[in-house]
Amino acid sequence: MTYVEDELRSQPECWTRAAAEAPSYREVLPAPGERVAIVGCGTSYFMAQAVAALREGAGQGETDAFAASEFPHGRPYDRVLALTRSGTTTEVLELLGQLKGRTRTTAITADPHTPVMTAADEILVLDFADERSVVQTRFATTAVTLLRAHLGLHTETAVADARTALAAELPQQLVACTQFTFLGRGWTVGLANEAGLKMREASLSWTEAYPAMEYRHGPISITTRGTATWMLGEAPEGLAQQVRATGGLWVEGGLDPLAELVRAQRLAVAVAAHRDLDPDRPRHLTRSVILAP
Repeated sequence: MTYVEDELRSQPECWTRAAAEAPSYREVLPAPGERVAIVGCGTSYFMAQAVAALREGAGQGETDAFAASEFPHGRPYDRVLALTRSGTTTEVLELLGQLKGRTRTTAITADPHTPVMTAADEILVLDFADERSVVQTRFATTAVTLLRAHLGLHTETAVADARTALAAELPQQLVACTQFTFLGRGWTVGLANEAGLKMREASLSWTEAYPAMEYRHGPISITTRGTATWMLGEAPEGLAQQVRATGGLWVEGGLDPLAELVRAQRLAVAVAAHRDLDPDRPRHLTRSVILAP
């Protein structure tokens, strides 16, 4: 079993622990009414997109998500929340340094022995969700679970659905598909982006992601036999029928959307195995992007 496969299978336990610990972090996480920016790179950026939509949708306050390198310094925020598994990513550390003394910062990380521990004003460590794999799975979803719980949006259904996602067989025809499209709505757009990234990283797949309503505005033109379109969350009316009419495979996301992401993680590993690739050694990638001065 690869590192990534072993780690992704531990997610139900990680989610349960994160949800239980969420109340103890109330003072260092965004409070209702704060204007917040959530930043990250790669997977963490897509998780930031999901959490920002959840928080704003819950009426907790205006919340934006940015890649750390694209943070708009001209905008005022009460707090910047950084997601960084490694605690060493150059763009995140540089941004936290630039905000020091001007804007309150909080970082969620997996490693308590990295520069982020002093770069941010407040730190939240999820070391039980750290990973050996380059391809990020459980840390990302555990951070989202913690923040869902902080917002009062986590339920045990998500954990139960994650167990279902790990136990159920993947549709066999999925592994043989040549192209994958993931769709989301609201907070699940970020999850769809992350599902696509997992497929690219682990299996070198041609993968795209879109807001579901945008799929009709051009991207559906590439859908045909041998392609798969996977919906994370509730699909817009009529979209499943339109996709099936093209000859493409439609995958209905019937589980909690975060559990659907677990299914997509499993698919990435399965496609990698089908193509004789090692998902623990993705091409051109390292666990953290650290740029030379």
